[in-house]
Amino acid sequence: MADRTSSLPPSPPSPPRPGTAPARSWWGWGALDQALPDAECASLAALVPGAAESALPVPSIASLDLPPVRVSAPAALAHLVSSAPADRAAHTYGKAFRDVVRALYGDMAAAPDLVARPREERDVVDLLGWAAGAAVAVVPYGAGSSVVGGVEYRAGEHSGVLSLDLSGLDRVLEIDRVSRAARIQAGVLGPDLEAQLRPHGLTLRHFPQSFAFSTLGGWLATRAGGHYATLHTHIDDLVESLRVVTPSGVSQSLRVPGSGAGPSPDRLFLGSEGTLGIITEAWMRLQDRPAHKASASVVFERFPAAVDAVRAIAQSGLHPANCRLLDPGEAALSGVAAGGGSVLVLGVESAHGPVEGRLAELVALAREHGGSSVEEASGDGDSAAGTWRSAFLRMPYLRDGLARMSVISETFETACTWDRFPALYEAVHRDVGAAVRKVTGASGLVNCRFTHVYPDGPAPYFTVIAPGRRGAEVAMWDEIKAAAMEVLAEQGATVTHHHAVGRDHRPGYDRQRPEPFALALRAAKQALDPAGILNPGVLFDAATA
Repeated sequence: MADRTSSLPPSPPSPPRPGTAPARSWWGWGALDQALPDAECASLAALVPGAAESALPVPSIASLDLPPVRVSAPAALAHLVSSAPADRAAHTYGKAFRDVVRALYGDMAAAPDLVARPREERDVVDLLGWAAGAAVAVVPYGAGSSVVGGVEYRAGEHSGVLSLDLSGLDRVLEIDRVSRAARIQAGVLGPDLEAQLRPHGLTLRHFPQSFAFSTLGGWLATRAGGHYATLHTHIDDLVESLRVVTPSGVSQSLRVPGSGAGPSPDRLFLGSEGTLGIITEAWMRLQDRPAHKASASVVFERFPAAVDAVRAIAQSGLHPANCRLLDPGEAALSGVAAGGGSVLVLGVESAHGPVEGRLAELVALAREHGGSSVEEASGDGDSAAGTWRSAFLRMPYLRDGLARMSVISETFETACTWDRFPALYEAVHRDVGAAVRKVTGASGLVNCRFTHVYPDGPAPYFTVIAPGRRGAEVAMWDEIKAAAMEVLAEQGATVTHHHAVGRDHRPGYDRQRPEPFALALRAAKQALDPAGILNPGVLFDAATA
């Protein structure tokens, strides 16, 4: 029976990873060597009338005016903690447009006092114990790819701020090949996780856009959505059990395939964004690695017909891995259609057998609703699906390049039922479009794509691009975003489908969340974090705890 569950060979704790490792950008998205050079920023911005004529310079770490460090860790924890400017700067913000712009202007007012990198769970326990006694706020940090203010301290009443970087907890500890599951530390990055699973022929099959720059713990804490558009769309579906460190003790849920034993303890912590506890480990459900793949793209002259086709597909039970609908503006922006049509990108995969028959069924459904110009490819290929994927992964770097040219380039996402989508789509273009014109003086672009689809509704993802005024970019986007949040509330759509609440979505979340549930959350916060140190201001005001 010993081979049913295998503990992987022990290895020494991972060394601390510098917050500004050479491959990572401290101010913008992803890999430093992928950032656009000045000339490419200017060339890209030339496509946006009214953009600035030159790129904002990227400030050096040495030039930043960081606030003084207010606290110091006790000697027993000093080896885990850094106050180096590079670490503090890299842990100040996430990677939203407003974060990137503030970093470019050298605004480091929100910088943490200290950055801690625990090497094992005991370190997390000790750090929380010290922080609770010293009234130091603790902001959990996976890889810093939050786009909703999830890693930025804004509360103001604590004696100091500690950014708790979990990247040292980065190993797959145990694999149960029979049950097809693994016990995994929360700080592991997506590529490292898959690399450790690959020799066993397994995969978590969770690939958000931030895959290379986000961690398992971050996915769990934010209820992240993956690349796959149907069936198991969120990380929630892949969780067997969680281990969470709170100031009041360690919570370890029972590892079972399902349970009806009262409210789920895992559901309490999934999506809690580090305000109730620090996720350190999880048993995750795995899958065999796919060996068969196929994709197709379908063009529609009319966007409403394409929406009807996607609804039919979502309700068919065929469960495509990819089912991305791009409206005409988004299709043109992604380079998959130049003729003004909408494009549906379909993909299917399997670890066990050919998938061409299932793809043919999906394509037939699309054709029944007016789709044409079908392009099919085996594997990833050079199809429209491959073109879209490349554009999808490159887009954050382009966003950063536009930000350097003072161009507002940002997104917001939601989900609604199928019956509400037509009115939502119209309202976003009408009201958010009006806000863009009012704020920027230009019509700009407001595009839409579906990132995920369900039998009862889609998850629309909207992109806004418009010229900004140098020095006012953040305020301009905040005004546009406020208009977008108002539209979502009026149309009965969620404030976020997969980007989490953080601090930026708090106004919308406060309206969406039932008040009795808010009371329960505050009570849980008081019980688990009586000193109110964990990620204050996320989900509810720190003072209400």
